[in-house]
Amino acid sequence: MKKIFKKISIALALVGPGLFLIGYNIGTGSVTTMAKTGAEHGMGLFWVLVLSGIFTYILMVAYGKFTLVTGHTALYNFKTNFKHGWILGLYIIIALIVGELLAIIGVMGIVADMLQEGIRMSTGTSINPFWIILVTAIAMYLLIWFGKYNTFEKVLIVFVILLGLSFLLVFILVKPDFVALGKGLIPSIPKHNLGLIAAIAGTTCSAAVFIVRSTVVAEKGWTIKDLKIEKKDSFVSAATMLFLSAVIMAVSAGTLHVMGLKLDNTIEMIALFEPIGGKIAAYIIILGVAGAGLSTIFPIALIAPWLIADFTGKPRNLKSMQSRLLVLVALLISFGSVFLEQRPPALMVFSQAFQACILPAVAIPIFILLNRKNLMGQHIATTKENIWIWAVIAFSLFTTYFAIVELF
Repeated sequence: MKKIFKKISIALALVGPGLFLIGYNIGTGSVTTMAKTGAEHGMGLFWVLVLSGIFTYILMVAYGKFTLVTGHTALYNFKTNFKHGWILGLYIIIALIVGELLAIIGVMGIVADMLQEGIRMSTGTSINPFWIILVTAIAMYLLIWFGKYNTFEKVLIVFVILLGLSFLLVFILVKPDFVALGKGLIPSIPKHNLGLIAAIAGTTCSAAVFIVRSTVVAEKGWTIKDLKIEKKDSFVSAATMLFLSAVIMAVSAGTLHVMGLKLDNTIEMIALFEPIGGKIAAYIIILGVAGAGLSTIFPIALIAPWLIADFTGKPRNLKSMQSRLLVLVALLISFGSVFLEQRPPALMVFSQAFQACILPAVAIPIFILLNRKNLMGQHIATTKENIWIWAVIAFSLFTTYFAIVELF
């Protein structure tokens, strides 16, 4: 048994950056979006999820390879290898940080709502969400204050496993209609609410994932000799994101969609699934969504210090006063859901659509840089790689259009 656990721990260590990004990407926004999509459209939009998963893998490999060859992170390369590249880098930093700060308000609010409901179901008493957010924020800050990158990986592994097992168990408990799931796999485009397409792309094929990918690969200390490991890591990450998102969509499609029920709020999942799978299913959903939220809050709090360090070319030192202040500001902003009238799920949908608008700004520059012989040398992009990245660019423009239509 010890040998088995040792092998599993070694395998998880090899795909650390991938697991970090799974924790970052599969959060409460993904859960809400996939559950809502499944309830309203069955598996009809599964094709968007599949394309998003494939293109996520393509760009993760591209950003990882570029970082391994150049030895520098993406933002630093954008700044130094494009004329006026600092403008592009600054735009990406501002857009990502604004998007993530909006997201952290929504995520923390949803986590607080779910934990509040879990406490109410268990004890019959209701706790103000402010106190739940306060305890969570303090715990996160202490972990970042005293922890190292390897510690963050281990924490996120726990959250990702919790998320995955939770929704697999719910899938078994609610016994979805497999015939309906099979019929629903026929691709479709909704006549209304086209923003769901942008939301699926924004929460899966997120611009922030690729910029952060470059950072975590550099943080891991890999070199070009580790290119095969980097590709395996990207595959595990993208495949797991696709699998978890598909399970959540299928749970909702095989139950709520068949019953004609709609889902507009994450907290509604408890009331809708409890009659189907019992209280056990309700508790598991609470654990799964809370785990998804906590796994997302963690990297979001780190994104500002990492992006600024990458842009300036300085070491990523989370022990510095600047980094600790930035993390503190992010966690303080997470209290926004207590004071804003807008409900957390609405903020999540907006932030996801906002992320979709940034995707072309990270897909087009990496295509240009991968084709520069002076940068890439013998590792310059192949024809096959270029075709795939062109497909990603087309997809990014397609989903950006839907995001803009939805936002305005």
